[in-house]
This record gives sequence, C-alpha cells and structure tokens, in this order.
Amino acid sequence: MYVEISPRLREAATGLGAGVPYALKVLAGRLAEEPELGRPMGPPGVLTVMVDGDLFEECPTLAVDYVRGPDRIEIRQATSTRAAAPARSRERLVDPAAEAEAEALTVREVKDAWQRVTRWLGRRASASYEALRPGADPAALAALERDLGTPIPPALRALWSLTAGDDGVGGRGCLPGNRALMRLDAVAESYRHRMDARGAHRPEPEYDRFTAWQATWIPVISLAPADRTSGLYLDTATGFLGGWSRYSEPPADELDTLVTYLEEVADMLEAPALATRDRPGLRDGALVWSGEAEDGWHPLAG
Repeated sequence: MYVEISPRLREAATGLGAGVPYALKVLAGRLAEEPELGRPMGPPGVLTVMVDGDLFEECPTLAVDYVRGPDRIEIRQATSTRAAAPARSRERLVDPAAEAEAEALTVREVKDAWQRVTRWLGRRASASYEALRPGADPAALAALERDLGTPIPPALRALWSLTAGDDGVGGRGCLPGNRALMRLDAVAESYRHRMDARGAHRPEPEYDRFTAWQATWIPVISLAPADRTSGLYLDTATGFLGGWSRYSEPPADELDTLVTYLEEVADMLEAPALATRDRPGLRDGALVWSGEAEDGWHPLAG
C-alpha cells in the first residue's frame, strides 16, 4: 500500500511541533502495513487514527485523518489534541473545529478539481462546456434533500452548486466512459424508483434487476445523459463512490471519493498519457472518451 502525506500537511506539520514530521513518517510506514488502522470518526470517507505524543520528542498527541483507496492512502490532516486517547483503543474525542476544517478542505478540493475540468472544457471543448447546466442554488438543493430524505454531503453539495447536471453532446457526457453528471430531477427520480423497488420486495426478471439499493446511496453519474441503466452513486455513509447497474452484471465499486474521482478526471484531461482505459479526444468541439480511433475523433496529445 502506497502512503502519501499531502503537500499541505507537510508544510504545516512543523507548526504543530518539531517532532510532528517524523511522527507522521512513522505513521505512514505503519499505515502501509495496516491500512485499516483508523476509525471513521469524522466526515464520510475519512478515517482517523491517534498518534500518542509521548512516543515522540516535541510532538503533541495528534488526531490524524486519512483517506484510503484501493492501493493508495493519503494522510490529509493532523490536529493537536489535549485529550490523549489510549493508543490501544485509537478513539478520538470529536473536535467540532477540526471536523469543520476537514469538511471545508474537502469542499475546496471538489471545487478546485471540477473547476480544472470546466476550465479545460472551456478552452478545448466548447460544445461540452456549453452542455453543462448552471449550478443549483441553495433552495434547489434543500428541496432535493427533502425529496431524497437523506442529507446531501458537503462535497456533493459543492459540486452541484457549480454544475447541476450535464445535458451532453451527441448523447455523450463529458466524464470518462462518456458518462454524465446527472441532472437534479433525474437524481430524485432515480433514487425514488430504486427505493420503491427495494421496498416492494418483488422479484424482477434477470435482465431487469436493480442492484440492491441502500437509503444512503445518492445517484450522481449516469451511463449517458439520457441513459440511466447504470452509473455511479455516492454512499453518504462512507464517502465512497460505487457502481450500480439495472442489469444482472455485478456492480463495480470505484473505491474513489468524489474528490479523487474528479481529480483523476482533471489529471487525464491535462495529461492524456495518464488515461489508462478510455482516452480523451475531440470530435466537433466536444470531448469524447474512446478506446479506439473513430471517424472524426482525434485523441488528445500529451
């Protein structure tokens, strides 16, 4: 397991104590061997582990937050706490200020990543850029939240405040696989439909079986702007994306948070060589992701 300490934390670490950088380095080594060391004590998708300050010179007791992916861990935040928790229990007294700071960081990261995507679209793929809907206002998001009956996480709220869906170009969205960010009305309709199907407990034909739906799953991305037979949901309980399908193939968990997913999209557009499956390219002023050359489609260089 690869473990990375975020650049922001590296810069701020010595401000917490001269011994904090070394303590974080030791923790990184331990997380590489025990990636599930922490506990979900803060925002969804974030695990927290305590570092006993008595074990390191010039280091306070720390609550360290990290995000775990399938093969990568990012240590994002370290907060000094006066209340030392026993190392064996790894429990944390929740610090509202630290939680608010972590939440604000996640919101900034979502906004930064999506703005990288839209800046690229505005420069290189104007048709796809123009297909993005304006951001939703707070009243629209509050109405959606009431309709869903489950809280919208701050990260998703931040994304929808920038762009409330993708109408697509030529039946394609601008996300990898030509997927599309779902419109808010489609989110509400899909969520209700899947919850109703779950509540009915009725057997469905093999070709028309929905993935067993959970109340904490909010549909976010669909196969295409007008095709909602499959897509990605955000699990509000864990903060991770997962895949659903109307058909009988097993769902594939993305094991990405909204932040890491959007950052990867932006990275692939800015450096197309990073794309490992569908490659980004252009056709008639629109972004099209393709695994092979098609008529009128030109892969991005770089």
